Amino acid sequence: MIKSLICTIGDELLIGQITDTNAAFMARELNKTGVLVTQIRSVGDSREAIWELLDAALKEADLVVLTGGLGPTRDDITKNTLALYTGSRRFYRSEVQEAHIRAICEKRGNHLFEINRAQADVPETCTVLENRLGTAPGMWFDYKGKIIISLPGVPYEMEGIFPIVTQAIQRHFSASLCPVIHRNIATFGIPESVLAQQIADWEEALPPQLHLAYLPNPLSGVKLRLSIYESQGGESIIEQEITLLKSILGNAVYSTSDQSLAEVVGALLIQKEATVATAESCTGGKIAAMLTAQAGASAYYLGSVLAYHNRIKEELLEVPADLLHQYGAVSRECVEAMAQGAKKRFGADYAVATSGIAGPSGGTIEKPTGTVWIGVAAPQKCTAQKFIFSGNRLINIDRFAATALHMLRLEIL
Repeated sequence: MIKSLICTIGDELLIGQITDTNAAFMARELNKTGVLVTQIRSVGDSREAIWELLDAALKEADLVVLTGGLGPTRDDITKNTLALYTGSRRFYRSEVQEAHIRAICEKRGNHLFEINRAQADVPETCTVLENRLGTAPGMWFDYKGKIIISLPGVPYEMEGIFPIVTQAIQRHFSASLCPVIHRNIATFGIPESVLAQQIADWEEALPPQLHLAYLPNPLSGVKLRLSIYESQGGESIIEQEITLLKSILGNAVYSTSDQSLAEVVGALLIQKEATVATAESCTGGKIAAMLTAQAGASAYYLGSVLAYHNRIKEELLEVPADLLHQYGAVSRECVEAMAQGAKKRFGADYAVATSGIAGPSGGTIEKPTGTVWIGVAAPQKCTAQKFIFSGNRLINIDRFAATALHMLRLEIL
């Protein structure tokens, strides 16, 4: 199997000024190509740091992919460092990349300066990977039997070049590439530690070539990732284990095909030719946003009342004032009334309502921060359930919204 290391270059990464999305994208694409990513690292704009990284990486990896440091400014030193590292004695100008640079400047109405044209200058030891979306080309170095690839750090430019990269990898390593298969089994409603207990026997009996990882997330629950490398019939092996897992976990499994919770709920509503509305207080429209982020949501999603203030609960959702006075907004009685009110106002088949305390203030002994009541009105009944989560305000809101969708999903099922 071909092993690779990914490195993103730039001081801005190390000080947290920008989020590194390049590494995640490249890792996904390399895995699809059949390349095993063994490390992901970031280093600053320093010749010494890049040099040391290459020395270490090429001892264990067949392929090193770098992004960043290819611009026209003084702190962009990757190209010169790679030229020295690979023993290049001169630079040559790539006519193809120079033509792209000229076209980009003309399109933008910018003057073509020599500093722009110089970005088409590359070490003689490399093969140019055309960058049609920017000025700095990618570079492919075949160095002492190992491959070094250097790509621009601008995400859309790097992503634009990557199909050329994968094709080149497939040609160069054609005899050594092996399928890398990952499958995610998405679960909801079972804490990670409890889930581990429930599937302990299944996990213990997994075939040795299968690797299992737990991936918890407030919005998607706990995903279980099954991975297999260099194995014939890998898809069949994984599929057998997923079938066994679903028999253990039942409806806690909501997807085995990377669908989000909102996508699954939408598909169920379309299947039933049913509609849904939302009445949100503490989630502030998060549930509505998750549902309407899906293409085709107009087929099943009708609308929402964002009833943050009690007066809105009373006036738009017909929650009785005496109910709010007696039980409070964060109560079973309130969310059931909110859900029924939304179902009636929008003429929906289903409605989901939330009321809670996201924090950081507002909690009491009886109703601590992280408490939420969720109500779901179905065609024939209305149910509600209380949950208490621990987290900051934004994480709590995510958990409230995701749990509401999970309750809605189970009610539709």
